Amino acid sequence: MSKIPIPQIRQQQCIITVNITTSQLTCHNYLHSLCHHNAGTGTTVTAATFHHPPPPPLSPPRHHHHHPTPTPPPHPDLPALLSFKSSSDISNNLVSWTHSPDPCNHTTPFIGVSCLHNRVTGLVLEKLNLHNRFDSLTSLVKLRVLSLKHNHLTGPIPNLSNLTSLKLLLLSHNQLSGDFPPSLPSLFRLDLSYNNISGPIPATVNRLTHLLTLRLENNRISGSIDFINLPNLNDLNISMNNVTGKIPVTLSGFSESVFLNNSGLCGLPDRECANSRPDIPSPVPVPVPSTAAVLGKNNDRGSGKNKISTVAVIAIIIGDVLVLALVSLLLYCYFSGKKINGNNNVIKKSEKSVYPSSTASSFEKGRMVFFDGTRKFELEDLLRASAEMLGKGGLGTAYKAVLDDGNVVAVKRLKEVAVGGKREFEQQMEVMGRLRHPNVVSLKAYYFAKDEKLLVYEYMSNGNLFWLLHGNRGPGRTPLDWSTRLKIAAGAASGLAFIHTFGPSLKLTHGNIKSTNILLDRSGNACISDVGHSAITPPAAAPRSVGYRAPELLSANNRKSTQKSDVYSFGVLLMELLTGKCPSVDNSGLLDLPRWVRSVVKEEWTAELFDLELMRYKDIEEEMVGLLQVALSCTSGAPDQRPTMDYVVKMIHDIDGVEVSPCRDAVDSASDSP
Repeated sequence: MSKIPIPQIRQQQCIITVNITTSQLTCHNYLHSLCHHNAGTGTTVTAATFHHPPPPPLSPPRHHHHHPTPTPPPHPDLPALLSFKSSSDISNNLVSWTHSPDPCNHTTPFIGVSCLHNRVTGLVLEKLNLHNRFDSLTSLVKLRVLSLKHNHLTGPIPNLSNLTSLKLLLLSHNQLSGDFPPSLPSLFRLDLSYNNISGPIPATVNRLTHLLTLRLENNRISGSIDFINLPNLNDLNISMNNVTGKIPVTLSGFSESVFLNNSGLCGLPDRECANSRPDIPSPVPVPVPSTAAVLGKNNDRGSGKNKISTVAVIAIIIGDVLVLALVSLLLYCYFSGKKINGNNNVIKKSEKSVYPSSTASSFEKGRMVFFDGTRKFELEDLLRASAEMLGKGGLGTAYKAVLDDGNVVAVKRLKEVAVGGKREFEQQMEVMGRLRHPNVVSLKAYYFAKDEKLLVYEYMSNGNLFWLLHGNRGPGRTPLDWSTRLKIAAGAASGLAFIHTFGPSLKLTHGNIKSTNILLDRSGNACISDVGHSAITPPAAAPRSVGYRAPELLSANNRKSTQKSDVYSFGVLLMELLTGKCPSVDNSGLLDLPRWVRSVVKEEWTAELFDLELMRYKDIEEEMVGLLQVALSCTSGAPDQRPTMDYVVKMIHDIDGVEVSPCRDAVDSASDSP
């Protein structure tokens, strides 16, 4: 054994790096810190840090002080929860809250409580016979989701201004009273329906710029709503209240049912507002001279007492001709506003020409079918609208259509569909029409006829992800910053997770996840388009985006997409966001982006794969690596090793700084959530 002197001595510490296989390291001599090493012939490199105890005392201490183990501080959210249980849980349904001092302890979980970073962020307590008030819950400052639906809570809604992170507030079916709650700027969904809320809706409601849902039906709310302007609102109901005044243009896209049973509200089809056009004065009756009066005026101008002058005769003839022309014009306009069916029966234009599904005429004439909550229009309105082609795909051509009333929709004209007939097509459309999520492009209507099939979607004004990432790469380009990319990743993940979990028995898939199918609305939220298209696309027109397709789908014998193949495509999409590279075509031909990324990671050049446009941003390396790990997990070669999209949402959510769509919060699994 040889002694190896340590060149740099630090008090009570020895740090060495050596090649060893049989290692028996002995350190002694506290003043000189010499380490002994029984050298071997191995090649393993090991770094070790040795902390030396102090020399033994010359004599033992006279007294020994035993310090008890300190008691951990109480959880900051526990007092608020226990206070609420004490006042509201008369049926002892929250007994699990007394089993542990830590509400975020996974071993003994609190019913209805979810946590993040050891703080309570979700509280879903529905149908638990809870009574009295919930003021104590305002101390849960990290709360994101609060759902107390279907209980017996009373009193006014407390001041929730401390809950700055609150995204969902669902309090329907209680006995809450008092005024509309103060503004909560971060709120996405607000449901106060079936309570006793009174008073007007305050103007501060317009500060809720992120609000998607506003449910206020069956309350005692009064006052006007003509000032409401919530740009992202897609779920509204203020029926069965006492609101008055005119329905504003900003809410005119909602169906009549959301405004019913408000006696003082005007603007509905059967209750037009008086003086709705104040800029045009009311018609004033103009006195028309009678024939006798005309004759009387001309008596002194004729050659005889009972004779009419030539000028008067000409005037009468011209007047008669004008009256006949006017009557003819009115009759023409009246009947041109109606349609005549095959039996010469008049059909009012206000009624849709919807023929019974059992007759052949319905297949020949076609029908426009709308889904709830969308503004109705006729096929003629679409045909008359100014159109701009947005792009072509395997299923058909997409257009931007501006209707006469200013509404903008996206229309996809289908070339051909792979369905057996009208009924199968309608069933598929019914499923697509029920998909309602902030990160999924909504199908508003469809038209089916033998030779013409149209799909009508909400229009996304900010284009698609492909153009944002790859368009105009050169001087003057506005780069896509990191926070926006992370937000897009979170939104797209949330939308795809919703599709996969919608009706578990359906096992829905998308089948064509790629950057051109990730659209952005006016707020920059990512929305998945072309949902359900894979089910009606003919095999010959199936998606050819090879760069996104899972390896198990590349064989000629297996082209049917699965949820696991969707996860793979989403992983490629994440790599596209991180690298700025298009996964399909490179200068040398086809680029297998997942294989390239894995090769770079294997060579430990991870920093080299990130998009150069991201290098200008500071302190984002950990977040980029975190998202890269998600992408690598999604693109595993074995389908069974890929995570579910629900778990992908959670992984992205755990990356610091990302704001995940609120509809993927715990409340979505709660009963009859909106």
